[in-house]
Amino acid sequence: MKKTLTNQPKHIAIIMDGNRRWAKKHGLAALRGHQYVTDKVIEPLVDHCIELGIEYVTFWAFSTENWRRDHREVEGLMQLFRHAFHKNSQNLYEKGVRLNAIGDLQKFPADIQKSIIDWVEKSKNNTKIVVTFALNYGGRDEILRAMKNMTAAQKEITEESFSQSLDTYNMPDPDLIIRPGGELRLSGFLPWQSVYAELYFTDVLMPDFLPPELDKALAEFARRKRNFGK
Repeated sequence: MKKTLTNQPKHIAIIMDGNRRWAKKHGLAALRGHQYVTDKVIEPLVDHCIELGIEYVTFWAFSTENWRRDHREVEGLMQLFRHAFHKNSQNLYEKGVRLNAIGDLQKFPADIQKSIIDWVEKSKNNTKIVVTFALNYGGRDEILRAMKNMTAAQKEITEESFSQSLDTYNMPDPDLIIRPGGELRLSGFLPWQSVYAELYFTDVLMPDFLPPELDKALAEFARRKRNFGK
């Protein structure tokens, strides 16, 4: 049975921060923090969102700046993505999750691009929840790509046409953006879409951000009054 909440967000977006610090704290290689989140955190959060009746959840998994990290860590992340799209996506699909991706996917290896496209297509009729992974995503990059596409198509630039040219054209703007890990900034995450989002920051590192921590964010969201400029 689904739980019911008053003043519940329709779309939650999460900046997944603190994986490497968590790994260091536990005496592990940096990649183990990312792997722990992939294997132990994302699916329980999705399950909880389904239980609560939340319709959209977006995870920022890899930014345009992350390519600058150590070569071995980046290669390890690519392998982790391959594992996730093989195993984790299957689990989510079987639960009725519709999978989605935003970001400039063309910079990923061809096999990873194909896996993403295949899962988005395979799960397009699922209706339990839309789970989006932001991959090679940067807010400025998204805006530049949207402007280039609009210019090439000779579209009139309006607020509506611009929104429809963004990666997120097929989903509502986030109501709540959560950043675990202690940093108090969005770092370019969804700059256009976040203008009326409620922001929630916590010192809890992403590998420890499990459903009880999400409930704290949702309780805080429920206490806030949203006027949307009125």
